[in-house]
Amino acid sequence: MIWIGIIAITVLLVAYANGANDNFKGVATLFGSGTTDYRKALSWATLTTFSGSVAAFFFAARLVKTFTGKGLVPDTLIGNPAFLAAVAIGAGLTVLFAARFGIPISTTHGLTGALAGAGFAAIGTELGFGTLGKNFVMPLIASPFAAIALTTILYLFMHKSRKVLGVTRQTCLCVGKKVIPLRDCRVGPSGLLAMMSQTGLQKTLSLRGSEATEAISKLSFPEIFVGNEASCEARAVEAYEGRILGISAQLVLDFLHFLSAGAVSFARGLNDTPKIVALLLATGALGPRWNIGLVALAMAIGGILGARKVAETVSHKITYMNHGQGFTANLVTAILVIFASQWGMPVSTTHVSCGALFGLGLVNGKARWNVIGSILGAWVLTLPVAAILSATSYFILMSLRGA
Repeated sequence: MIWIGIIAITVLLVAYANGANDNFKGVATLFGSGTTDYRKALSWATLTTFSGSVAAFFFAARLVKTFTGKGLVPDTLIGNPAFLAAVAIGAGLTVLFAARFGIPISTTHGLTGALAGAGFAAIGTELGFGTLGKNFVMPLIASPFAAIALTTILYLFMHKSRKVLGVTRQTCLCVGKKVIPLRDCRVGPSGLLAMMSQTGLQKTLSLRGSEATEAISKLSFPEIFVGNEASCEARAVEAYEGRILGISAQLVLDFLHFLSAGAVSFARGLNDTPKIVALLLATGALGPRWNIGLVALAMAIGGILGARKVAETVSHKITYMNHGQGFTANLVTAILVIFASQWGMPVSTTHVSCGALFGLGLVNGKARWNVIGSILGAWVLTLPVAAILSATSYFILMSLRGA
């Protein structure tokens, strides 16, 4: 009974860490593109992720089987409480540490490393290295490349479609802490003259007295929005003009963007929940519904309390994005993760969503490669760090069990 309690606590630690590191990734482009603010994006992520977690009970049975360790370690070890607790400790601490410093790493990768580390500590070279490579490592490596390729293709398609539909972009000029939209105007002498001519300012300057006053009162100047530097540098200050089937193009895009972000978060809940629940199910304690409910709740709490630093990284530090680009990245992530969940492939939502942002930065030329390099370095270290922590935890727990 004590061991069941230990396993439950450590598994809920993994779920909490998963929420802190992963919950916001599905809505990062909503926040990063300026479509909505942090609080609203987080609320949408929490709701849709929780819904995906509940749906996992019906649609993700293959992933539950994969992450119990079947095929990787002998069946006799799967029910070993020290092994299960060690896996949870190794994965949980790795992901929680990364979330604390705003580093977006993969819980899937952490669980894989923890399974391998605790398994190697328990059975040595009997570990199923073939299964580890085929069912775990290869999908994790392939997922970001698939996301980059699909994002590049879809972005180019969406870009051309926008032009065919006659939807144009409205850009802005940032002066200090002011964001000023300019229409049909380019920076430079000719652009200034165009704006003066458009607003009637050039004619007004040649008037005097009451005539000038009357003319000025009729002028129409661009609207001024209050913002900050992040509004220009990290958030999109572009809007779309035009109509699609009689509806504002910007309104349609924002609706689809929210929908795609919700789909990503739903897919993440669908994909990640069974991986964590698998450790609880191996104990035989409670039932699947209770286990899924507890994990889903812990993930939601982790996202609410600990997602801010990772949110800033994935939303503002990887690449600049506008509304349309953010929607494209979300759509790619949703497609790949939902497909993977249905086929029982343990792809990482982190690797897919970040891979989509990498691809976005590649095609729009706004990628921040120093940040991307740091993230890739963290991904390389995730598996060995989780493996070392889980192996160490296994030795300690086995010694305590034997004492």
